Amino acid sequence: MGSRWVFDGHIAGIGTGTGLRAVTGLWQESPFGPFADVMVQLPSGRRLLLAPREDVAEFIAATYRFEEVRVVDVAAVLAGQALTVDAGPLVIRAGIGGRALLGALLRTVPRPLAVHTRWLSAVSPLVAAASTGTRTFGTAGNGRLEYYGVSDLHNISSAVVRWEGKDAGPLSPISPPVTFGSSSVPPRPSLARVRTTVVESPAAGDNSPSKPAR
Repeated sequence: MGSRWVFDGHIAGIGTGTGLRAVTGLWQESPFGPFADVMVQLPSGRRLLLAPREDVAEFIAATYRFEEVRVVDVAAVLAGQALTVDAGPLVIRAGIGGRALLGALLRTVPRPLAVHTRWLSAVSPLVAAASTGTRTFGTAGNGRLEYYGVSDLHNISSAVVRWEGKDAGPLSPISPPVTFGSSSVPPRPSLARVRTTVVESPAAGDNSPSKPAR
């Protein structure tokens, strides 16, 4: 078997009226310790990674697709019904709403099953049919496979987003889907409780991770 990395935490997907889309990962447990990162797709389609450290940036950039990688201070806090993100040029202040219907359905699946890679491989076609651009299993960079085990989902009810000091517009659907990897986040802005598992096959061992831009 190849290497295996497990990230446990939350993913927040937010769209804006100007077309900027941001996906924030808040990882309470990971091979790199607790950290947060943000993947940003601009209205032009350009994809940027905002990562807190070079080792984190190198791993994520080797797994997902970006035109630019920046190592910046990333502070993301989820406290009660509020999410705050400060990551270089990006500022987010979001309010978390009630549990989504899909979240209620997800909670009926025992979590050990909901995050199991075999289960996620099996249900991925159903998830893709139910939610445009969303999958629970897919291929990633450098011969890796990725699995997204979501066990709860809340709507994001409000958000103020600023990019490079300018208002990015009102909270909006994440449309078109983001294209960092094999899966997007749900079209409706939301906060997911998730375990992400990345598996690398032995054949991928000779591939070198891409380096972050400074």
